[in-house]
Amino acid sequence: MLSPHEFSTLMLIKNATSQSDFDQADLLALADREFIVIDRPQASVTPRLTDRGHALLARLGAAPQ
Repeated sequence: MLSPHEFSTLMLIKNATSQSDFDQADLLALADREFIVIDRPQASVTPRLTDRGHALLARLGAAPQ
């Protein structure tokens, strides 16, 4: 089960247009649950949703299906 903070981080990642300063613990928790993957181009962290992350947001009404 996701904490409210992890869920809000997931929604922020979905809507992020640029690099944001996300809490590392939230990113690791979401990555462990396979809701995001973390790319590391040029030593910066760029999280992005996986299909599983998109599906969770869609089921909860937080993203278009």
